[in-house]
Amino acid sequence: MDYLVFQLRAPLAAWGETAVGEYRGSADHPGESSLLGLLAAALGVERDDEAALQSLQLGYLFAVGLQSAGTLLRDYHTAQVPSSSTLKGRPHATRADELAVPRHELNTILSTRDHRQDAACLVAVQAREDAPHGLSELAGALRTPRFVLYLGRKACPLATPLWPQVVAADSALSVFATYRALLQARITPHDDRWGRPAVELPLPVRSLSWSDGIEAGIAAQLSAPRKDRVIRRSRWQFGDRLEHRAILAEEP
Repeated sequence: MDYLVFQLRAPLAAWGETAVGEYRGSADHPGESSLLGLLAAALGVERDDEAALQSLQLGYLFAVGLQSAGTLLRDYHTAQVPSSSTLKGRPHATRADELAVPRHELNTILSTRDHRQDAACLVAVQAREDAPHGLSELAGALRTPRFVLYLGRKACPLATPLWPQVVAADSALSVFATYRALLQARITPHDDRWGRPAVELPLPVRSLSWSDGIEAGIAAQLSAPRKDRVIRRSRWQFGDRLEHRAILAEEP
């Protein structure tokens, strides 16, 4: 079985969970909707292209090898918004439209948003038979993306290249081991004059999360629903997906 494998590392990442009220939480690893969004951005798919997004969702399965969950950073936000009565009868397709009202009609809302600092993971993509793009095509898009890639929010740029590779393996667990060995071999020849790696070596995979249909190479220790299956992107509608997880090693 062929897999497309790539790495995700950033000073800050935000893997959105179900948002209720003023709190915006973050999981410790990306879900299906986050990964589909990353592929869509690399391919140049517009957010309102529902047909293309649906095709991507039906065409691929994902496994995530968590290397580091990072540390939690909670950000406090304030934002100005007009009331619904103020907007009635006014065009408000953009943020600028919303703020184009008299100053005294703006209200302040408060929110908190969670981020993960120095998080890192590997992602394996498996294509279904009706996948709209081959794995090599996806790898090319990730190397030269059409849109800017970020990890959850625009304030979360990548820290390292994704280094996408198409690798043959019999399971997600073994493909991550192969990918780490390939990446380490790529980094090692570029050690500095003191023999230290110029780039941090890839961390070991400490837990594995995967969807139904992927051969994980390990038995699940936990299976739970996660609301990250895109139903309709334009209306921010998401459904449940069963996610399986196994712990390989605890973080120090």
